[in-house]
Amino acid sequence: MAGSKRLLMLVGDFVEDYEVMVPFQMLLLVGHVVDAVCPDKQAGDTVATAIHDFEGDQTYSEKRGHNFRINFNFDEVNPDDYDGLVIPGGRAPEYLRLNERIIEIVKEFAQRNKPIAAICHGPQILAAAGVLQGKSCCAYPAVGPDVTLAQGQFVVPSATFDNAHVDGNLVTAPAWPAHPAWIREFLRLLGTPV
Repeated sequence: MAGSKRLLMLVGDFVEDYEVMVPFQMLLLVGHVVDAVCPDKQAGDTVATAIHDFEGDQTYSEKRGHNFRINFNFDEVNPDDYDGLVIPGGRAPEYLRLNERIIEIVKEFAQRNKPIAAICHGPQILAAAGVLQGKSCCAYPAVGPDVTLAQGQFVVPSATFDNAHVDGNLVTAPAWPAHPAWIREFLRLLGTPV
């Protein structure tokens, strides 16, 4: 398809269900190719997802979600082959950020000024990669200290968690209620008509 972009999505077990499924499908809908990868997994393997909800407790609740199928081999990822990077949230980012190759990949996207979309806990990986210095970044509130410690400026989410924030090549959002704004801004960074 003319104008189609190739995108990389970093996932792992207990990635947030909506934050992986919905963006993956939305990006395919507009004609982009999305390679979803996970360290130590191959195309055809699955990752477990988690469903996070806001049910009146002091933090979100978590339930087991769907299985999400990986469609590309992590060991074959070359950032030069991609036009943009997507980092969903959930619990996966807290341990994916410990993977040296994940950090290298994120740094390469940032150094080449390629569009990066991260949501919810996804900015934990950006902070670990050291790419938030001097950048403003929205995320789930519990990730605010990570952003600040990485010398970024934390953007407080709206009360309804439906806002997206853009700083240069980076578009971030606090949680899945922001999907419409977050994906719209990411598509703009990619040069995709919206």
